[in-house]
Amino acid sequence: MKFQFKTGLLAFALLGSTALGAVNAQAADKEINWIYCGDSIDPIHVKYIKQWEDKNPGWAVKPEVVGWEQCQDKATTLAAAGTPVAMAYVGSRTLKQFAENDLIVPIPMTDEEKKSYYPNIVDTVTSDGQQWGVPIAFSTKALYWNKDLFKQAGLDPEKPPTTWAEEIADAKVIKEKTGIPGYGLSAKTFDNTMHQFLHWVYTNNGKVIDGDKIVLDSPEVLAALQAYKDITPYSVEGATAYEQNEMRAIFLDGKVGMLQAGSGAAYRLKDTKINWGVAPLPLGPSAKGQGTLLITDSLAVFKGTGVEDKAIEFAKFITSPGPQAEYELQGGAGLTPLRPSPLVDEFEKKDPFWKPFIDGISYGGPEPLFKDYKGFQNVMIEMVQSVVTGKAQPADALQKAAVDLEQYK
Repeated sequence: MKFQFKTGLLAFALLGSTALGAVNAQAADKEINWIYCGDSIDPIHVKYIKQWEDKNPGWAVKPEVVGWEQCQDKATTLAAAGTPVAMAYVGSRTLKQFAENDLIVPIPMTDEEKKSYYPNIVDTVTSDGQQWGVPIAFSTKALYWNKDLFKQAGLDPEKPPTTWAEEIADAKVIKEKTGIPGYGLSAKTFDNTMHQFLHWVYTNNGKVIDGDKIVLDSPEVLAALQAYKDITPYSVEGATAYEQNEMRAIFLDGKVGMLQAGSGAAYRLKDTKINWGVAPLPLGPSAKGQGTLLITDSLAVFKGTGVEDKAIEFAKFITSPGPQAEYELQGGAGLTPLRPSPLVDEFEKKDPFWKPFIDGISYGGPEPLFKDYKGFQNVMIEMVQSVVTGKAQPADALQKAAVDLEQYK
């Protein structure tokens, strides 16, 4: 299964048909129905579903495979209609909205469970002091650079930028010396336009919301938006026409100097002739350490099925260190490990490019949780687009966005 974050995960209407994927057809007294996003069930999950069923006689886990674009929509529609499934794969960004509508149950974590994750991971599923999902997939970003383009531009091909100022300067030199865009900035009307910008926010010690207080209009976030404006002239022309995977394709074709992307890009680059490197995301002037946006998808347990406790038990089992590490360390799917472990250490030794994706976690920040996530996302995209197209100055765009977000928190 390819891990990806799609806009369909954010919509709240049923959009299409589904396909049923039954893992174990044996008769059972009780079932845990699981809406499983993707095209097919990962064989590792098949393996551990059977293991759990063997240890829990009379219970069966019934995954229903639903495409990415319809997955969360179906879970939402069924829950709102009073016929919820026991459990569903959802974007953690929507947990607060589910909780506010009384559709899901809390999934409390012990202190030991919380400590098993990398720092700040649990924050991605926490609202009002409670955990509302169990993380099952996680991604971070790092900076990729084309060493050959650096060399053609007269830059040191073994020295990637470490600060925003260096990143903007390098992008400028590449564009002016080679005629090829120095940076791949994506600003399409798409969810990852907001994600891409939040990576800059979290590499400058910024925040969008603190508790219930909107703190978007801050010096740290203003600096990030100003940096976006400053690097736009040296980026791919017409940034609003591209989302991050489309921009990644341009980088894979050797037509852009630098790009922030997930670990999946590294596996794709291995199949190209590009001489590339990967490094931590460059830092803003207020950064306290390596940062990145922490994006998780989670298992949410829905209210009113009568099997909530058993569904929580299974959700914690399938995402426990053993099964989870086996699932996320397959490589190529773009997943960052959720927990540190000797297995992760060995994985990093085998593929050293993994280090920047893990190093950014310590000072990373979660996707902000809003009661209306779609409204929040649209405000952020509009803000970014207004700046990169020159329709608004960063300070004005930021002030407007901060006011607009009040209605969605």
